[in-house]
Amino acid sequence: MDILTLLRAAKSAGASDVHLVASSPPMLRINGYLQVSPDMPPLAPDDTEQALSQLTTRREQEEFRNSLELDFGYSIERVGRFRCNVAMQQGTVSMVIRLIPLRVPLLDELRLPEICKELITRPRGLVVVSGPTGSGKSTTLAAMIEHLNMTESRRIVTVEDPIEYTYVSRKCIISQRETGSDTHSFADALRHALRQDPDVILVGEMRDLETAAAVLTIAETGHLVLTTGHAPSAPQAVERIVDLFPPHERSLAQSRIASLIVGILCQALVPTADEKGRIAAIEIMLGNPAVKNLIREGKLHQLPNAISTHGRAGMKLLDMSLAELYCKGFISYDNASAFCQSQGELTKLIQSMSQKSDEAKPLGSSKNGEGTAHPNNENNGSSPLTLSSDSISQRSN
Repeated sequence: MDILTLLRAAKSAGASDVHLVASSPPMLRINGYLQVSPDMPPLAPDDTEQALSQLTTRREQEEFRNSLELDFGYSIERVGRFRCNVAMQQGTVSMVIRLIPLRVPLLDELRLPEICKELITRPRGLVVVSGPTGSGKSTTLAAMIEHLNMTESRRIVTVEDPIEYTYVSRKCIISQRETGSDTHSFADALRHALRQDPDVILVGEMRDLETAAAVLTIAETGHLVLTTGHAPSAPQAVERIVDLFPPHERSLAQSRIASLIVGILCQALVPTADEKGRIAAIEIMLGNPAVKNLIREGKLHQLPNAISTHGRAGMKLLDMSLAELYCKGFISYDNASAFCQSQGELTKLIQSMSQKSDEAKPLGSSKNGEGTAHPNNENNGSSPLTLSSDSISQRSN
């Protein structure tokens, strides 16, 4: 098997990931769904070993043999970059390869909220982008960095494991450091980052106490720090950062986070109504006085209420974002339901938005000529949207 040919084919097919496991054919993840790579037989153990040899250096191969785990990046000219993970399973090599576009996408192309442009231009503080694996966190941060790169003159330092998107310095000067090849660890890189005259520092992930403590320290020195997490909601993102610290330090950690937090974006990638792509649904929590006070006092369970009551400030819960995407016709109700945090709340939000939309229309007017029909009715076969929860709950055939 020629892994480079497979990766080019995966790129042409629009895949986001390639999965290689011995005794199974190569699998491609396209629009969130796994499917067998066309005309490919099951892989032999030698095939995955050969793929590893093609993509890695001798140093990386030695590291893998010693630790049985490996994360690394790889580039193919005019195709793109690839983030690769290698592991052993049942005595054979398995690989998962994430495809990363050559060009950094723009915020507007991704339909990300305008608040992203505001957050990335803040002079100092902490911004966290959270969400499950594969939810587009790296892409969101890359688009924010690229927006800054095109609009303002800043010194940006990134520490990643491995480097994913690569940037061309425009108005900004950007240094990208990869753990393993450019630095030993996130914590090591951050200890020396302040001597590199940064304005903005991107930390690939706060995965341990040492890194979390360094992130807060750097943010306290007056820099803007961007990082990621895996929590499914903004309040839980705060909780997970706090939980990295030992119990006797958590009260202080809460106070530090409260003083530093600029915003937390928690996102999920939802299949579009036409099933030809995915779109980000994003929960937004901003560091206003109400949010800061709740974090400082450890009342994290009250953060969802603070988010929902400060909608005019730009905050929104994930269910609100899903409801908006549904009512605009971007996603189906089935997919909105699959990603929501509360089915009942989602239904209420859709009902409220539909009612306000109907009240705002001139008498007798409608987009589809049927009053309360959802914009996607003609495309996805879903039932008309009315103000009863039963009709909203109806599924497409």
